[in-house]
Amino acid sequence: MRLFLLVIFLGLVNGNQVFATTTFSGGIWYNFSYLTETDESQFGDEALVLYIDGKPKTRNENWRYSAEVRFGPGGFSDRENNSSGDYSVIHKAWVAFDFGKKHSLTIGKSQVPFAWKTANFWPGDMFQAAYGDQMDVGLKFDADYKYFDMSLAYFHADDWGSTSTDSTDDNRHWGSSTTYRKVHTWVADFRVPVVRNQTVGLSLQSGELEELMTGNRDTDGQHQAAALYYLGDWKNWQFKAEYIWGERDLPNIYVSQTGLPETIENQRLGLEFIFDWQQWQFILDATWAFPDTQGNEADTIVAYAPGVKFDYGPGWIYLEYLTQDGWIDRDMQIHEGDFSAWYLTFDFYF
Repeated sequence: MRLFLLVIFLGLVNGNQVFATTTFSGGIWYNFSYLTETDESQFGDEALVLYIDGKPKTRNENWRYSAEVRFGPGGFSDRENNSSGDYSVIHKAWVAFDFGKKHSLTIGKSQVPFAWKTANFWPGDMFQAAYGDQMDVGLKFDADYKYFDMSLAYFHADDWGSTSTDSTDDNRHWGSSTTYRKVHTWVADFRVPVVRNQTVGLSLQSGELEELMTGNRDTDGQHQAAALYYLGDWKNWQFKAEYIWGERDLPNIYVSQTGLPETIENQRLGLEFIFDWQQWQFILDATWAFPDTQGNEADTIVAYAPGVKFDYGPGWIYLEYLTQDGWIDRDMQIHEGDFSAWYLTFDFYF
């Protein structure tokens, strides 16, 4: 069904109905992983990715659009909790209307404007969990003003369908198709350029949790979060920093059946350093998470992901190392647990 819809969409884009310049492209990626704790290794996470992008042909046209469809386990979709039931996923699909050069309205599945995204979502995402590379379905208004930029958005759900909890790259952090999912989320993001190439920002989001256990589809849970962040960019160097606070009031029936605390709360810190040199890019991501949930006795957990990627022409080659002493589950609970691995990733685009 999804492939059929994609073919129809391609036909429309290629026809005269769409007044835009359209480009088609694609990519393939896969990686070799080595888990140091268990001495396991494998090639995997393979994926075929198709891209469709459209922009106005003339100055009098205001429409833009973009879509990305992934096939394969490397698409980073959760097939047990997505809308397709397999490894195929529409990572994004949005249409935007521009009001002049500084205002736009976007509808569809697009990036949630909350803090910043890491240079490589895996393994760099780490303890941004639930607040990293989110792609949700809804409406978004973007505006650029003289002294600040802002984004205001409403996301009806975090994926297509009535039970999916799949945010693709940042999934497995918002319940499941049999427990609860994120819905009716309002988001605001404000960015202020303080000096040249340096920006501070504030992101806020608040929404509901819809329980999926009884079939009643009650929205008796809530979630809210805030982030204060910094972005710096100097020629070959980039630096990012963020503080995130998150809270989740779980649905009552889920709390009664699992024995979890009604309110889950924690804080995170994130840093990213990037250095560009010719065809090379050196990256260091670091995150910390602090549990504030009543009864959670876990200590502060930390994760590091140093890496390097090389632009060989048609794509990139990544070498990355991930080490962490904890993790964050589907309910946003913090747990302790050691994990470390090496990843060698290849991709190419056409």
